[in-house]
Amino acid sequence: MEIIGRINRCAALLQQAEDAPLRRAGLSRPEFDLLGALRRTGHELTPGELARETFSSGAAVTKRLKQLTERGLVERRGDTRDRRVVHLRLTDAGRELVDGILPAQLTYETAVLSGLDGPEQGELAALLGELLGQLEGRLGALRS
Repeated sequence: MEIIGRINRCAALLQQAEDAPLRRAGLSRPEFDLLGALRRTGHELTPGELARETFSSGAAVTKRLKQLTERGLVERRGDTRDRRVVHLRLTDAGRELVDGILPAQLTYETAVLSGLDGPEQGELAALLGELLGQLEGRLGALRS
């Protein structure tokens, strides 16, 4: 209870802060994560690849991509060999938005984590990554 309670409280406080730089740009954190994944990889991704890259469900990715496409930040291209496959990439506007927000977002995230030194941040990231990897496989079974 101690660990789960603290994780939930951290998540609630972070959601209250709502990633100020993202909010000013009219983006949610999940939308920025999709844009960031496309920017980071530097090449087209399928919705399934984006879901894996951002630890999101396929349905959530589809919904967010629709909004980002309507805003002109992401463009879709059908696969020439398989019409069921869609490839996604940032538009110039999407790339400019991500590149413009990133410095402020990194400053914000640095401030949020400033109470922990570098090694502590690394240790926390590693532990949370390990927990996340384990939970992704087990929680589906626990819900049944």
